[in-house]
Amino acid sequence: MVVVNYNEIKNALSLIENPVDKLEFVMDLGKNLDDVPENAICTEILGCASFVQICQKNGRFYGRADSLMVRGIVAVILSLVDGKSVDEIKKMDLETEINSLKLNFGAARLNGIQSMISFFKNL
Repeated sequence: MVVVNYNEIKNALSLIENPVDKLEFVMDLGKNLDDVPENAICTEILGCASFVQICQKNGRFYGRADSLMVRGIVAVILSLVDGKSVDEIKKMDLETEINSLKLNFGAARLNGIQSMISFFKNL
C-alpha cells in the first residue's frame, strides 16, 4: 500500500465537498490495500454485507474484503490503528473518528463499520 496515514486521509476528505467524490476517494484507498501476508491470523467480521476479514501478523493489521468500497473502508480503519498497541487501540474512539469523515454510507455499510470497530474494541 502506498503509505497513507489517517491524518492524510482525513485532510484529503475534508477538501472534498461532493459526497460521491468522497466515496470514490475511499474506493481508491481500497485499490491500494496491502495483501494479507502468509500465516497471518485472520478473523471474519460478521455483520458486514460483504465478506471482510481483519488479519494480524507481527503486531500489524491487514484486511481483505470482496467489495471495493468495503476494501476502502477497511483501509481507512486500518490507517487509524496502524502502529498502535492493543491498549492504545482500545482507548481510541474509532466511531467518532469515522463519523468525523462525513461519509454517507447506507445502513448495511454502517453495520459493517460498527462490526469492524467492535473487533478492535474487543482485541
